[in-house]
Amino acid sequence: MQITDTIADLLTRIRNANSAKHDTVEIPSSNLKKSICQILLDEGYIKNFTVIEDGKQGVIKVTLKYVDGKTPVITGLRRVSKPGLRIYSNVEDMPKVMKGLGIAIISTSKGVMTERQARAEHIGGEVLAYIW
Repeated sequence: MQITDTIADLLTRIRNANSAKHDTVEIPSSNLKKSICQILLDEGYIKNFTVIEDGKQGVIKVTLKYVDGKTPVITGLRRVSKPGLRIYSNVEDMPKVMKGLGIAIISTSKGVMTERQARAEHIGGEVLAYIW
């Protein structure tokens, strides 16, 4: 099965597993997805993720995080820049998600990072997703 937008697939799988209250979700691996999962781990939106090598593409196994065992930590995920319409932002116009309560994931020339890190390094880039 050919997937055009792999980042939207990642976000949809996490969103669906969250709403179904699953403990883990498996996602086909790529370097961009690994860096997005690392950001989610660093910001405290997921418990853990592991990369399982299967001799082909590999699989990322994401362990979801819940408050009191039932309320998901991730309340919303939104894909911003799509293959049909790319959204770029410079450092002055960097978006704030939920007035600073969420994060925006930005793909920059120095790698994938949050909007706070991009502001600190004074670089702009493509706005991949909003997470709150």
